[in-house]
Amino acid sequence: MSAPASEARPHGRRKRPRSGLLARLNISTWIGLGILTALVLAATFAPLLATHDPLQQSLMDQLVPPGSKFLLGSDDLGRDIWSRLLYGARYSLAIGFLSIASAMAIGTPIGMVAGYLGGRTDIICMQVMDVILAFPTLILGLALVALMGATMTNIVIAIAFGSMPSFARIARAGVIAQRDREYVKACQTMGFSGPRILFRHIMPSILPELMVISTLWMATAVRTEASLAFIGLGIAPPTPTWGGMVRDGFDNILGSFNLAIMPSLAILLLVLAFNLIGDGLRDAVDPRLKDAS
Repeated sequence: MSAPASEARPHGRRKRPRSGLLARLNISTWIGLGILTALVLAATFAPLLATHDPLQQSLMDQLVPPGSKFLLGSDDLGRDIWSRLLYGARYSLAIGFLSIASAMAIGTPIGMVAGYLGGRTDIICMQVMDVILAFPTLILGLALVALMGATMTNIVIAIAFGSMPSFARIARAGVIAQRDREYVKACQTMGFSGPRILFRHIMPSILPELMVISTLWMATAVRTEASLAFIGLGIAPPTPTWGGMVRDGFDNILGSFNLAIMPSLAILLLVLAFNLIGDGLRDAVDPRLKDAS
């Protein structure tokens, strides 16, 4: 009897890693993680990778094409596009992460409390979230930034406010699906408080879905920030932002198309990375895929 048992243990150990989250990620997810890692490293080490001061102007070097002096060319004020792209990545990544982290931190507790208590609390909370959802994220962000002022903090607040209802609805749905389970009833019988049941016992089961939606919303946050900068409601110049660079290069799109194309490609890569990661995580945490495996 001992021989089969000893053979079963290593077999079980070999199978365990295959059922892990990393093992279920597809190749597109790893591509997205690779792109995101490269962009994060480029933003982190921008002072080392930049070849010029991103704010330095030189009227003698206006609209220089890509070459040895300026890797990706220069804009109409003689500023290096490559260096501005590197420093602009910092703002796009920071706004994406901060806004969605704030939306998740605020919206998730609201949805969890609404789903757990139900009744009038649920109705009031969800009606407020539905009112916010009625406005497109870009339109809502435009109104809030125009009202509060175009600063990085206000842009983060505006995007977080528009993204918050999605996290509240996901959290509410997850809590409703879990609140009648036996382990929740057992916690209630043992006299555990509502916050302890919600955040210690129920939250781990809904956290994977929240992480999936957070990566997808980061792509929306990056697009929203770039759109606000393009219409003049982004971080004030001369601070380099990708959306602002697209706007500045639009006037010279025929003669020097690289001015607008390069930051547009950077936005595309970052949005693509977040979407690939989100789609891969969604497939990895899908219960139907777990059952199939």
